[in-house]
Amino acid sequence: MAARAAIADRGSFSFELLGVQEIDWAATDVFQVDERVAEEGDPDRNLTHLRRHLPATAVERLRPMPVADDDLETAAARYEAALPDPLDLVHLGLGPDGHTASLVPGDPVLDVTDRRVAVTAGEYQGRRRMTLTYPALAAARQVFWLVDSGKHDALDKLLAHDPSIPAGRVDARGALVLSVR
Repeated sequence: MAARAAIADRGSFSFELLGVQEIDWAATDVFQVDERVAEEGDPDRNLTHLRRHLPATAVERLRPMPVADDDLETAAARYEAALPDPLDLVHLGLGPDGHTASLVPGDPVLDVTDRRVAVTAGEYQGRRRMTLTYPALAAARQVFWLVDSGKHDALDKLLAHDPSIPAGRVDARGALVLSVR
């Protein structure tokens, strides 16, 4: 949206990726948006990939979701208590089915409005998940969507705020969508 408006107004759009900016990682807390319920080090976990790809100083500031705990509901409440309110920036992706974070089609977690962190009721792609809920996403100062190719239908619905997909229900004040088509 911002890119389209800039191109219409000025003929070009400038964008600097977060990863290439000089960030004071020592003063930056990195919270997870969602995580698969799996043991530490499992290749399915987002945390495993974050630890591999973030700079070492950022990894020191990671605040992982406690998905290996026996009591996931208590763990989600504990994670919520540690979240700043609001988050400064939330980075989201978009699934071909319109899911974002672990807000997946048909799961009761879509209707959670009294908590900022919740656990999915069912499995999605073989795993239960812990996720930020709509209230946490809506409160964020900035939401950044990075959407890769092959998700044209879901992207069109996201941009139209179509509530038939979970991502279309995200009510973000400041949202930037970057699509690689």
